[in-house]
Amino acid sequence: MRLAGKRAFVTAAGQGIGRAIAEAYAREGADVVATDLDGGKVADIGGRALDVTDKAALQAAVRDAAPDILVNCAGIVHAGSIMEASDADLDFAFALNVRAQFHAMQAALPGMVERGGGAIVNIASVCSSILSAPNRFVYGTTKASVIAMTKSVAKDFVTQGIRANAICPGTVDSPSLHERLRATGDYEAAMAAFIARQPMGRIGRAEEVAALAVYLGSDEAAFTTGQAHIIDGGWANG
Repeated sequence: MRLAGKRAFVTAAGQGIGRAIAEAYAREGADVVATDLDGGKVADIGGRALDVTDKAALQAAVRDAAPDILVNCAGIVHAGSIMEASDADLDFAFALNVRAQFHAMQAALPGMVERGGGAIVNIASVCSSILSAPNRFVYGTTKASVIAMTKSVAKDFVTQGIRANAICPGTVDSPSLHERLRATGDYEAAMAAFIARQPMGRIGRAEEVAALAVYLGSDEAAFTTGQAHIIDGGWANG
């Protein structure tokens, strides 16, 4: 098992990509601390409720877990162009998509340094500094920040045995995606549009993203750091 003997801390593990990662890590032998805003969604895997926008609670949980692998998965997607974006939208998106990852890394890094190594896996998006998508101004802005943070941490801690990588998924099947599709008022048309922009003719699966997260958290990726790993079915390839 590729993660045997490692302790992992995963946010937003209640559903979608976060849940798939938590389950994949457990299958690979990791001791997983699964967290979610809704503790009921992770109760069956021994998880706990955690609001990652609460800095004190988040950092205390991370320090207590002392993870060898930190997976920052919590996030939100706002729709709209810059003209529809509000200060409140931008503030909340930065609080959840960016600041929570910043606070979690801040809390995890001292222990990783003390133990002589660790791996950080931040969930970004292909919709970021990699490419733009229509009506994703707030989301793309914050996910670009995630990539920048990841690269900075990788650079600063590369000589201390710590690796930091970002995963940049394209459109992935998840409960939150279906909620957004229903919110458009025409679920079928919205799904068709999402599929149409995928060169493979389908959206991704959370398990496919989790497989990459397993690799990045494992010793097999010991020479890999500071990268934005695209897993988008060829979308960014034009």
